[in-house]
Amino acid sequence: MAGRFYDPPSSASSESDGGDEWPFSDSGMDSNITESDTPRIEGEAPLSPQFPPRPPSAGSQPKSPRTRRQRTLSQSAAAKAAVTTTNQDFILRTKEQKTFYTAGRPPWYNFSGQHVEPFVIGICGGSASGKTTVTNKIIESLGHPWVTLLSMDSFYKVLTDKQHHQAAINEYNFDHPDAFDFELLRKTLQRLKHFKSVEVPIYNFITHSRETKTKTMYGANVIIFEGILTFYNQEIVSLLDMKVFVDTDSDIRLARRLRRDISQRGRELEGVLKQYSSFVKPSFEHYIAPLMAHADIIVPRGGDNEVAISLIVQHVQTQLQLRGFKLRPILATAQVDQPLPNSLHILPLTPQVKGLHTFIRNKETPRDEFIFYSRRLIRLTIEFALSLLPFKDTTVDTPQGVSYQGKRIATDKIVGVSVLRAGETMEQALSEVCKDIRIGKILIQNNIETGEPELYYLRLPRDIKDYLVILMDATVATGAAAMMAIRVLLDHDVPEENILVASLLMAASGVHSIAYAFPRVRIVSSAVDPEINEKFFVKPGIGNFGDRYFGTEPPNEM
Repeated sequence: MAGRFYDPPSSASSESDGGDEWPFSDSGMDSNITESDTPRIEGEAPLSPQFPPRPPSAGSQPKSPRTRRQRTLSQSAAAKAAVTTTNQDFILRTKEQKTFYTAGRPPWYNFSGQHVEPFVIGICGGSASGKTTVTNKIIESLGHPWVTLLSMDSFYKVLTDKQHHQAAINEYNFDHPDAFDFELLRKTLQRLKHFKSVEVPIYNFITHSRETKTKTMYGANVIIFEGILTFYNQEIVSLLDMKVFVDTDSDIRLARRLRRDISQRGRELEGVLKQYSSFVKPSFEHYIAPLMAHADIIVPRGGDNEVAISLIVQHVQTQLQLRGFKLRPILATAQVDQPLPNSLHILPLTPQVKGLHTFIRNKETPRDEFIFYSRRLIRLTIEFALSLLPFKDTTVDTPQGVSYQGKRIATDKIVGVSVLRAGETMEQALSEVCKDIRIGKILIQNNIETGEPELYYLRLPRDIKDYLVILMDATVATGAAAMMAIRVLLDHDVPEENILVASLLMAASGVHSIAYAFPRVRIVSSAVDPEINEKFFVKPGIGNFGDRYFGTEPPNEM
């Protein structure tokens, strides 16, 4: 079953004045429609449509009043499925309102660390045609937890003073192409397709303006982009892998608008009819209906058309299977018997370091001693990692009035990011040696059934792309979790050369996996062991570090 996602502050998602994480928001639902069950497959080149008389532009002043459209926020993935359920089994909330999603995101990259191309679906159709219902049915039928939904309603242009006045008296045409910021929409969709984080505007239809806060969204395995003019801009159309047009009789669309606007929005019958005849109907006939020629599939009857939805879902699932892979088994066997890479830096093996390893590797070491000696070794590893950062010459005066030629770290822009939960044990050491350092968190856990790493939660500083990042994980076996964390940082525009991975213990296969995929990432560890076992534990290793440290070790796990 696909995981359900809900709204903390809120892919559309985290508020722009805080750290990044995965929140979500709801949007309205269109009703169903009635017509033939059979979808029409369009394979020929689009014909030049015959345009009816051009409707008023977004800046013109028509005679009829226009009722206000309700705000629809972009939203990520299975949040749509959550609209019809009260099941809370897929979410955990802490007292501090941090949110953990119990349907983790599987890898969105291959063993080389490169993105796997997402599948982008464009859904177009007139207002009240059933686009949202079709979108919900596709998401529900896919059963795939990582789908990002982007709505055109988030991309209305910022209005001028004159346009604000027109909107206030219901004389601004929100259905005209001039009302949309297609350039921003194109850039946003391109970044999502490259798995980059994006800031999606929040348009307020009460004030007819963009709010100061934005929603953070992330690319996903499937991206659905829906709106009344989805196929209008050719550059945007070129980004779509599948184009779906929801075709509904105009009388049915009008009946829906009447029922919705009168019963749900308190509109007057006369105002709804004038709005429809002045703006909605002319814009549909001149701009939206001709876009049907670009569609790969035309869906009559909207959400009731199970045949059409089944065809769409089958095609998407086939594409996802073709692009899928098993990551950890590949990483465990790749780069065997190769020399360790130059990007690896190992803590010098002094008798002290050897002694500390003896304590933490001994299975008979009590938990309190395991924690004590682990912290000592972590502190040495962090200090060693910091010594690899750039330093500059500086001169200070001693209390005796004598100049001293010293060194100072060349930048104060350093942040730490821990891979939960074991990486959290390294945070204290970093905080003790880097005063007032900010620390982000990424939660990655292995799927019990597939063994693959899955991303559940992240919280990163908003400006992390401008910082050197020390990524902390206590142990690295295949490197699958570390690669996922690095991919997250890269998708937040952190340069690869600005990432340093610090770990207490690594397997050679994990070192090779990271270095092969991300050759400019520096790797620091207190030791590197030669192999891993069939359960992906490092050998000879230290067991499950997190379980031993936190006292949650089950019997006979290794």
